[in-house]
Amino acid sequence: QVQLVESGGGLVQAGGSLRLSCAASGSIFSIYAMGWYRQAPGKQRELVAAISSSGATNYADSVKGRFTISRDNAKSTVYLQMNSLKPEDTAVYYCNTDLDSTGWGPNLRYWGQGTQVTVSS
Repeated sequence: QVQLVESGGGLVQAGGSLRLSCAASGSIFSIYAMGWYRQAPGKQRELVAAISSSGATNYADSVKGRFTISRDNAKSTVYLQMNSLKPEDTAVYYCNTDLDSTGWGPNLRYWGQGTQVTVSS
């Protein structure tokens, strides 16, 4: 059993900052890619940022230069530092991770429960 627990969402004014955290726990042998997605009302879920096990990062064009993804492998945790927030960043943010629970595979993708981020204008 693997769980991803997110924290750090909330209400912030435009131009403000928030830091999201997502900790994986349970049966974990190896964690590979970790990432953040978001889903705004009436829209499809979209990739915000991802980070590989080696630290390579990938960002959506809309957040480049404002958001930073990082990870702490010792804590099985991924972070999303969000600066210069805009009202259009308002969404439910979900973390995910690809991991191997046993060392024998398969690698499966797990999702967090989501955390609301609301940016007021």
